[in-house]
Amino acid sequence: MNRAELKSRAKSQLGGIFEPNWLYAVLFVFIGSVITGAASIVPVLGSLIVLGPISYAIGKMYIKLSRTGEKPDLNGLFDGFKDDFGETFLIGLLTTIFVALWSMLFVIPGIVKSYAYSFAYYVKADHPEYDWNQCINESKRLTQGHKGELFILDLSFIGWVIVGSLCLGIGALWVDPYMGLTKVNFYNDLVAQDRGNADFYPPADATFSEFEQ
Repeated sequence: MNRAELKSRAKSQLGGIFEPNWLYAVLFVFIGSVITGAASIVPVLGSLIVLGPISYAIGKMYIKLSRTGEKPDLNGLFDGFKDDFGETFLIGLLTTIFVALWSMLFVIPGIVKSYAYSFAYYVKADHPEYDWNQCINESKRLTQGHKGELFILDLSFIGWVIVGSLCLGIGALWVDPYMGLTKVNFYNDLVAQDRGNADFYPPADATFSEFEQ
């Protein structure tokens, strides 16, 4: 997979930095972060309760944008609570616990496992019938042999992160959708290879539900 092509595809899907797709994605991620941060006022479990559902909603938004060009809809922020709250909550809770436990051994195993689990929300969006364990296992299977590529992909955004951190960090809000959509495109390509289907992406006017079928 060519990083430049993945990033170019993400830019094309988002449009210009002040065009609707990018702006709505910025707003979607920002509000999701505010909700997660606000929940932290409840000690220990506050942020963990919303982490999974909000992360799932963001992942689902990126998948829909990458495949159908559907503009992010803020109502989708609550999909993780409506679609299958129990399982999206467990994905967030258990991946956090697993990464923390691996990190106790050493930092590197924790990083490796975080990449291994990084597609779990995308898998859940593609397979609503999967439970948390199936989503995590499928993420581990898809990322096998590709964790290094994902790490390098993240490193390739360092320049954007540095520039985005200027102006009181406001610019960083525009970097998150770019990184997130690029990673979803990586996931899409892995799934396409897994299916042996070069024509993975449906027509631009296809709906998300049509794609699932």
